[in-house]
Amino acid sequence: MSGRLDRRRLLGGAFGEANPTTTAPPAGSSVRDDLPEDLMQRIRSIVLDHHGGLLEAARSERQRRGQLRTLITQVLVAEGYGGRQSSDALADRMVDHLVGYGPVEPLLADPEVTEIMVNGPHRVYVERGGRIELTPCRFRDEDHLEDVIARIVAPLGRRIDYSLPFVDARLSDGSRVHAMVRPLTVRGPALTIRKFCRQHLTVQDLVQNGTLTEEMADFLAVAVRGRLNLLISGGAGSGKTTTLNALSAFIPDGAERIVTIEDAAELRLQQDHVVALEARPPNLEGRGEVTVRMLLRNALRMRPDRIVIGECRGGEAFDLLQAMNTGHDGCMSTIHANSCADALTRLENMVLLADANLPHRAIQKQVRAGVEVLVHQARFADGRRRICEIAVVQPGRGDGLSRIFDWDAGRGQSWRLPCAIPPRMADKLALSGQSFPELP
Repeated sequence: MSGRLDRRRLLGGAFGEANPTTTAPPAGSSVRDDLPEDLMQRIRSIVLDHHGGLLEAARSERQRRGQLRTLITQVLVAEGYGGRQSSDALADRMVDHLVGYGPVEPLLADPEVTEIMVNGPHRVYVERGGRIELTPCRFRDEDHLEDVIARIVAPLGRRIDYSLPFVDARLSDGSRVHAMVRPLTVRGPALTIRKFCRQHLTVQDLVQNGTLTEEMADFLAVAVRGRLNLLISGGAGSGKTTTLNALSAFIPDGAERIVTIEDAAELRLQQDHVVALEARPPNLEGRGEVTVRMLLRNALRMRPDRIVIGECRGGEAFDLLQAMNTGHDGCMSTIHANSCADALTRLENMVLLADANLPHRAIQKQVRAGVEVLVHQARFADGRRRICEIAVVQPGRGDGLSRIFDWDAGRGQSWRLPCAIPPRMADKLALSGQSFPELP
């Protein structure tokens, strides 16, 4: 391999073809994060020629970034670029561009930002407090944005180029990344980063921020402790995983062996006896893929007391139902759906993806025998996430559900409904020494 390509990799260059077509910045916009190209080239050359090892180390070791920053500051002062204070600020930005993720690096460090959405090099949006806003951050051009995307996926052994113009990845802190480039994108590369929440929210935190009420929390605590099979539904970004993570705190610590299965590891269970499994995408040759369904089948041989799946989205729904219906009580998962009733229907449809060759009647019966409690969560226009429906499965009644809590739009609050708990659930709770709070 030529030294030129190695040098480009060291600088974080994109591994695919560079697209000569670039989009211009919006009229009147200021490219705040742009750096003078001549200055960048000068600093790159000096660092590469004399401290290439430090540059490479700073990519993988965050503590080495401080050393690189000090070095760049010294070079800037020696080259006469402003005083020490201005050189410090410039050095921070250069470190972000050389070994970090460029203009989005400060956004990744901002605890208030939950999602970063890049629509081409000159449009960077974030979600703060549930609301989307445009930021002044900009990339120099499409090549710069592609360089950052390549820098994200390269350590994972992934690539993105003309032949494979999209990729899913995960940052070292657990944040989920999706990127897409031309020719699939019309206005330049698109990058989406859903940040991993470092703060572990408890059920009490969710009560305080209005996601659910104390009554709901008491009800769900009994459902989890009583080993009822529970499914959380909602749309993208509605907070399903956060709620699942919070409810997992009700699982008795040390008394059960818990196996978690996820596409990208986001759950952070507080118990000690936890086996965390993560799916693996195929390599560059298209081999070595390990799906959630494969992990679930292996988990059933690991003597699990409880199985928690980060998200159920395909053929693994069939194996999850098999587990629920063969003595693996207390299974928990999330699913994309618009209501509790829709969640049951979607689960039935996903079983069909597993090529189970079962009649629909049999699938429907298994779903209603396996799933026992459904929770539906939504994100409202004000950015808040709320649990707006909790139901128990009641075969033989209309859509097969009895609603315990429902969102009352007129009152602007959740409303408790009169409901009888199915006898099979009451018996199951009794075996665990649990009982639901008295219902009206």
